[in-house]
Amino acid sequence: MKNTLQGTGVALVTPFDKNKAVDYPALARLVDYVIAGGADYLVALGTTAETPTLTNEEKKAVAGFIKEKTARRVPLVLGIGGNNTREVINQINEYDLQGTDAVLSVTPYYNKPSQEGIYEHYKAIAEASPKPIILYNVPARTGVNMTAETTLRLAKEKNIVATKEASGSIPQISYILRDKPEDFAVLSGDDNMALPLIALGGDGVISVAANAYPERVTEMVNNCLRGDFKKASEIQLQMLECVENLFCEGNPVGIKAALALKGLMENELRLPLIACSDNLCEKLKELTEKYSL
Repeated sequence: MKNTLQGTGVALVTPFDKNKAVDYPALARLVDYVIAGGADYLVALGTTAETPTLTNEEKKAVAGFIKEKTARRVPLVLGIGGNNTREVINQINEYDLQGTDAVLSVTPYYNKPSQEGIYEHYKAIAEASPKPIILYNVPARTGVNMTAETTLRLAKEKNIVATKEASGSIPQISYILRDKPEDFAVLSGDDNMALPLIALGGDGVISVAANAYPERVTEMVNNCLRGDFKKASEIQLQMLECVENLFCEGNPVGIKAALALKGLMENELRLPLIACSDNLCEKLKELTEKYSL
């Protein structure tokens, strides 16, 4: 499973049309675009997909559409997470997971469980899931950090194969990389942390930026994995300002603006998220042209 998860995964957005309905033709274009750009695998129904504003029926429809459109050209990871352990397990059992390779599950948010609670949450999910589980630690969104110690405990569970680490802490990432089982993958959940994480021995990134710039992100990551950090650093530094601006008004606000600039979809989001400011849109256009992204 580790080799399957190496390289660049793309956390796909969910395109909406002017009526705020899911835009399936745009989603089809996006899947083809990122695969043609070199993506190693796709991640459906993550935070970037605006899953909090999708109904259960829409989630199942979007997941099924992406699976059909991907057609096994690359592996597919499906996001199923929450802060109700029993409900997460129910959803895993309800989804048609045939044709998917793993489940990405975020740490429980809002109710702020203890580290032991986080451990038991994931242990229960892993025991119930027919597919391998990828942990997802993103304390800026969930309000709780899954420590390196807890991650390493979970890495010993047979059906937990990787972690998407978005703590932003190099020391925490370093402890995980130093002490993890050999076949446990460590993936960056932050585009700008991908290079240092891979340099320390990590396996790749689940990227937001690769929705709009798949060729550049995959080129950077592939150079990292080959050990050519000079070339990778050149690309990272060229993309630095653009990637920072993708997130300055929230995610997926910036990346949807970038995708609209490329003509891949409408710049539409569902409340409480709104389209980016005119200033940010102009800035992204300027940076895309300046660095030929």
